[in-house]
Amino acid sequence: MILHEPADYRAALRRLDALVAAGFEGNPVLEAEFRELIVAIDTYEDKLGLLPIPNLPTTLAEMIELKRQQMRLKQKDLAQLLEVPAGRLSQILSGKRRVTLDLAKKLYERLGISPEFILKTA
Repeated sequence: MILHEPADYRAALRRLDALVAAGFEGNPVLEAEFRELIVAIDTYEDKLGLLPIPNLPTTLAEMIELKRQQMRLKQKDLAQLLEVPAGRLSQILSGKRRVTLDLAKKLYERLGISPEFILKTA
């Protein structure tokens, strides 16, 4: 999916909101659509420079938190999206626990965090 103009971008944001409101977890088709929308929106925003980030994240925990905020998710909702217990996610974000390979794959697939960044900062 490629967003070419502002109308496409707005439609993608509306659809993303609808998927989150509907609770897409557990439905593989909707989860795939959610991931595709996230990538398309991020790509469009990167092209236009819509989200200038003055201080780029330098740790994996900071990047996960940034993605959580961009997706407007609560921490418990992010835990559900990543299929990890909320307590474990909290430990990862606080640096008390390391990321597993399975979670690293989900961070890439569901949050769009680059594998290079995950490997360098995990």
